[in-house]
Amino acid sequence: MLKVGDKLPRFEGINQNGETVQSENLIGKKLVIFFYPQANTPTCTVEACNLSDNYSKLEKEGFQLLGISGDSVKKQKNFHDKFAFPYDLIADESHEIIENFGVWQEKKTFGKTYMGIVRTTFIFDAEGICTRVIEKVTSKTAAEQILEDK
Repeated sequence: MLKVGDKLPRFEGINQNGETVQSENLIGKKLVIFFYPQANTPTCTVEACNLSDNYSKLEKEGFQLLGISGDSVKKQKNFHDKFAFPYDLIADESHEIIENFGVWQEKKTFGKTYMGIVRTTFIFDAEGICTRVIEKVTSKTAAEQILEDK
């Protein structure tokens, strides 16, 4: 998994509108990248809505946001439009970005072991250096967790 002090990995992804988002275009402003397991599921919706509801606070602190999951562009579009998120969602069906950040890991639920996305938030400074990794994301207070150590 990416650690504090690591540089923002170079990546290219497709957002909910089918537009290409390149990591090098995200440098110059503080950046929050949050990985979530699946669009339109209860916990992921709570997290994404909490970030959306607190978007003006995050923006005021200089943050830009980007959500990433392994969902298709169509699923991301539906999720984005349904809740009118003010930030982009990246569809990473190939898991290239997800694996570069190290969030594709073995998980256990109800005694069943499987591979999946571990809900994680990465915070980068304006130079693209990781300043914080939130591994224990609390969906209901995701924005507050980001703003704790701004």
